[in-house]
Amino acid sequence: MKYLKPFLAAAPVLALSAAAAFAQDAAVAPAAAAVPVPTADPGNTAWMLVSTVLVVMMTVPALALFYGGLVRSKNVLSILMQCLIGFAVMAILWITYGYSVAFTMPGAPTALSPFIGTLDKVMLAGITPASVSGTIPEIVFVAFQMTFACITPALIIGASAERVKFSAVIFFLILWFTFAYLPMAHMVWGGAGSYLGSVWGALDFAGGTVVHINAGIAGLVIAIMGGKRIGLGRDNFAPHNLVLTYIGAMLLWVGWFGFNAGSELAADGVAGYALINTIVATAAAAIAWPFAEWLTRGHASLLGGASGVVAGLVAVTPACGTAGPFGAVIIGLAAGAICFWAATWVKSKFGYDDALDVFGVHGVGGIVGAILTGVFANPSLGGIYASYPGFGIQVTAQVVAVIVCILVSGIVSVIALTIVKAIIGLRVTETAEREGLDVTTHGERAYN
Repeated sequence: MKYLKPFLAAAPVLALSAAAAFAQDAAVAPAAAAVPVPTADPGNTAWMLVSTVLVVMMTVPALALFYGGLVRSKNVLSILMQCLIGFAVMAILWITYGYSVAFTMPGAPTALSPFIGTLDKVMLAGITPASVSGTIPEIVFVAFQMTFACITPALIIGASAERVKFSAVIFFLILWFTFAYLPMAHMVWGGAGSYLGSVWGALDFAGGTVVHINAGIAGLVIAIMGGKRIGLGRDNFAPHNLVLTYIGAMLLWVGWFGFNAGSELAADGVAGYALINTIVATAAAAIAWPFAEWLTRGHASLLGGASGVVAGLVAVTPACGTAGPFGAVIIGLAAGAICFWAATWVKSKFGYDDALDVFGVHGVGGIVGAILTGVFANPSLGGIYASYPGFGIQVTAQVVAVIVCILVSGIVSVIALTIVKAIIGLRVTETAEREGLDVTTHGERAYN
């Protein structure tokens, strides 16, 4: 028993020590548990999966049908093929290096980080099923942004329709995607430190600058450098099937809800605003374009109505998540009237052959929408942008974003087209153009 006395004497001390240790662990445990592991929200994830599918629909059926109906029957398949292969090539480039260049920031800021991303996620390196971006899986964010990267180059195709080589179009889109789209996406949407979105505070909720002005300026450049179609102003260049064009435009409208409301990256009230703004701005533009047509030409055409729909969708894109519904209506009215003027009087005045009005609708509509975003994001005008810094500051930021986008897309387009022209040439032969690109390039006809 005497040998146990030291242990018995020490027992109270040991018990107190154990109790203290237990209490310390219990105090630390809640603190450790207070740091949650990022997990994806199922509702937001489901909405983003749907939005991604809607934007895919905007390109391969919707845009292809819209453009396909506007060209002559001998060139409709060439437009469909360019939209299809353009989409497919951009999708592969996006997961190869596009996502990394557009959306990754270096660990320590560099002189280039405000303008371009890194190669840290080339081939989607480091992305797993558990990787999260905000409240959705990162791979879903990759897929959603892929659809933007695919449709934007496809928009340019309308400017060069009926005369530029298939190989030249695809080669140009690859160069333009790499050196114009990716830097613009990074500068606007690249996160903290990005030149336009973070440093200047420019607002572009779903792609007014990144998508529409970017593509519109490229379309203007390729229309000028590609030259006019043979027989323009003499032969009949009327759209061959306005039913296809109408179906394409309405599918674009439906798909655009994924484009705009999906850009909130969550199923919440802001997404609801983006959705209703997309409806009412487009409705206003669908009225404004035919009304302007009626005033100046004495009739309101279906083509004008469909074109107004696209103009309204374009213009509300940068504002849809920050403007109120009545601001969106004004944006739509302005876009419908101004884009009609650009697609008719401006194009005729300067004599460039923008075959399907890529610059007139996407370029001009994007500029109108981007600048008016700075106006109607103001809460005093019904906007919902709580961090609105003031009219002068915000509109200045919007104008800077527009100018930067015009310069980037314009310079890259000129250089890329010069390279393409030197290597493979731009135009098909005169014989091929007269016979039609469907037969001479693809060996088939749309209609027997």
